[in-house]
Amino acid sequence: MNIIFFGPPGAGKGTQADVIKECLGIPAISTGAMIRDAIKNNTPMGLAAKEATSKGALVPDEVVIGIVKERLQYDDCKKGFILDGFPRTIPQAEALEAMGVGIDAVVSFEISDDTIVERMSGRRVCAACGATYHTVYNPSKDGAHCDNCGTELTIRKDDDPAVVKSRLTTYHAETEPLIDFYDKRGKLRKVNAVGSLEAVSARTKTALGI
Repeated sequence: MNIIFFGPPGAGKGTQADVIKECLGIPAISTGAMIRDAIKNNTPMGLAAKEATSKGALVPDEVVIGIVKERLQYDDCKKGFILDGFPRTIPQAEALEAMGVGIDAVVSFEISDDTIVERMSGRRVCAACGATYHTVYNPSKDGAHCDNCGTELTIRKDDDPAVVKSRLTTYHAETEPLIDFYDKRGKLRKVNAVGSLEAVSARTKTALGI
């Protein structure tokens, strides 16, 4: 099953992708994580993406499209995949179709801007293993270190409230039009993203028929 998880930054796409990938036995592919790794490692792609992400803007289409095209050729994608964070623009969606990649379902996680700002300002990440926590909704055991590896948790620069608001403005202008794009293709399935992890997971599974 080929799936796209779609919604504003902080809507919980990555968390739900981790749940659904276990149910279906397919990989969850986060372009955001791949881009952050490239920036951290100062790769040519990372340097190209760094300026845009530091301002809350979208990474250039040609960079993201190249990342995804290579990733979908891996053997673990043969039975399906979950795309988390791609496509983010109409040209990216059209590029995905041009690759001949069939999509079975597009899940749109619905949530207000105010709730997003609250969520992201409390988010904490582990730089060592990539685990994500939240001071209110999903704290680590001691609130300061990763439960998996013990590394001290940090706040990502793009989780600063001012940057979050900028990212939301970009989302509404550039990404939200994808709702209509996929609705017209009969692929769109909306999920209320407010509530406990278990509640949102249940709604997601229902939307996907699993």
